[in-house]
Amino acid sequence: MKTKLSVGLVLQYALAVFFMLLFCLPLLFMISSSLKDPQAIFADVKSWKAFFPVGDVNFDQYLGVFERLPMAQFVFNSLLVSGVVVIAGLFVNSLAAFAIARLKFRGQNSLLVFLIATLVIPFETIAMPLLVLVNSLPRLSWEDGSIEITIGWLNTYLVQIMPFIAGGFSIFLFVQYFKTLPKELDEAAIIDGASYFSIYWRIIVPLAGPAFATSAILSFLAIWNAYLWPVMVVQTEALRPVQVGLDYFWASTSEEGTQWGEIMAYSTLITLPILIIFVIFQRAFVASVASSGVKG
Repeated sequence: MKTKLSVGLVLQYALAVFFMLLFCLPLLFMISSSLKDPQAIFADVKSWKAFFPVGDVNFDQYLGVFERLPMAQFVFNSLLVSGVVVIAGLFVNSLAAFAIARLKFRGQNSLLVFLIATLVIPFETIAMPLLVLVNSLPRLSWEDGSIEITIGWLNTYLVQIMPFIAGGFSIFLFVQYFKTLPKELDEAAIIDGASYFSIYWRIIVPLAGPAFATSAILSFLAIWNAYLWPVMVVQTEALRPVQVGLDYFWASTSEEGTQWGEIMAYSTLITLPILIIFVIFQRAFVASVASSGVKG
């Protein structure tokens, strides 16, 4: 019995190490290549040196990225848009989920089914109708020292933020998590005279940390990696995010040949925020996944 247990444990660790290497080696290659000259990248590609920053290591590739592109502006734009969408989305989606999961009203189940149905619709199918819609909506703008109402959201931060605050998947995630919390908490709070918003803010939100962390990670990842929508609605370089900035990079190097070192440096810069966000929220993310698996 002990032998079988030991063999099973060894296999588990072997599989864990295999999948760790499967996911980590491309990241190691990207980061190490960003610290090498292009000649060194191709010289090391057939050996273990490709995954480690060995040899003549320098930060010239990163300096080249900032000299070639307004990288700081691209990063700022992506952080601003992603941050606002995540923060506003956590509030809006969790509040909507609270109404579906904890209150009783006619059409409650139908509404949840409708939200789930929206998840199977590819964004590409609604991109053009959404573009027509946002281009016909009014907005406040600052013109010649006065506030004016103009039509159209194109070439603004607004068009990159508003369509993505409410999300069917985030609402569904919160609904499933909120249903695992005892409803006796709501009943006790109502007896004490608490309003529904007080129940949401003071009872449900503090207990739903894992769900909030999971939603934050997934929302940030989706907005940070957005490409199609920003390409369609933003033509101003000063407002474009990092994924669209990669197009500028390819265009600027078309005559010189592919600058693989700078490409790896650019890719590293746009990957680091995602890794940082995941490291910060990883405990709550794992807890949310585990609780979903146990409680259904």
